[in-house]
Amino acid sequence: MPEAPWSHLPPAAPLDLAVDAVRLAEEVAALSDLTWRANRPVSQSGLGAEDAFDWKIIPLRGPGGSARRTDPGGAGLEDHRDTAALARCPYHAEVLSQIPAPLHSVRLMALGPGAETHEHRDGRTNFPWGSLRLHIPVVTQPGAELVVGGRTYHWPAGRLWYADFDRLHVARNRSPRRRVHLVVDCVPTLALMALFPADFRAQLPWSDVLLARETVPLQRFEQEDLCCEIDVPANFPDWSDDSGADPAHSLPGAVQMVDDRLVLSIAGEPRFGLVHIGNAEFRLQGWTDERTVALDLMRPDPVARFRVRRGRFTDEQVRVVRSVRSPSIGPTCSPATRSPAIGSTRSSVIGSVRSSAIESGAVA
Repeated sequence: MPEAPWSHLPPAAPLDLAVDAVRLAEEVAALSDLTWRANRPVSQSGLGAEDAFDWKIIPLRGPGGSARRTDPGGAGLEDHRDTAALARCPYHAEVLSQIPAPLHSVRLMALGPGAETHEHRDGRTNFPWGSLRLHIPVVTQPGAELVVGGRTYHWPAGRLWYADFDRLHVARNRSPRRRVHLVVDCVPTLALMALFPADFRAQLPWSDVLLARETVPLQRFEQEDLCCEIDVPANFPDWSDDSGADPAHSLPGAVQMVDDRLVLSIAGEPRFGLVHIGNAEFRLQGWTDERTVALDLMRPDPVARFRVRRGRFTDEQVRVVRSVRSPSIGPTCSPATRSPAIGSTRSSVIGSVRSSAIESGAVA
């Protein structure tokens, strides 16, 4: 695979946002009655095992607002919501309000004395996937370090920092005291990018930055008109990492109304809430525009376009819609009205299209 167009960027950079670390630390100390829970990774396969070393978390914002979920969440059926702990931390809330970007998870992450993570990547966490993981050191001291892309950093308390955590990295604490960072997952915006150093922005390939797009409301009748039966590319649910599934293969799916919202069901099970970003295109709830489905149902041969983005590159898999409502006038059409498959005897695959971010509708 050729070198990524963003690989020349520095592994980390300070952003133009300084805060009062003492006030943050005081609010963290006031949470002493809460349980710092072990970090648990999450993927498309579900929650993983708890980390065995001293790597503990208090979530301030996370999937469903759960105080017990220490993972950052991902694509699914839940939005990120503030937890009860954030209500006890008004200065943290004030700081978060100064980050000009949609916030996903926000966690207080404590690395104990002598603790060290294994070398790893936080998959699909950088500009090309529309997901940034930012840090504000709250309690830190010499010996508390991050090694990112082969460079070692000790970040002073009270400043917002970016790092490319899709690169190999290690967090380690060689000091005798616990290190606490406020870790913020967010979607990049132009206003957030303005906080990056000028020399960093001067090197940035803007066409590889997947910027946040606003949610666009839908009327109830529009939602109902978008309900349909479709095959889903076998690799489309792979939001966290590649499973190796062949995108030419399909899973049986449907766009349905569940609890007054649109969801994408796969094999009869609701899997992803659908968030409308305009023109009948939807990102997955809890995720970014890295993967979307566009429902092109008004044409004589209605199709669904499943798009997976990586910076300026887009892979598009097209599936014929098997069953679709007549607009605003009745129930789902019977199976007898299904369109025939094209290019496949078993799944309604039209094909795969690779296009630029501009051609596919990604913002650059």
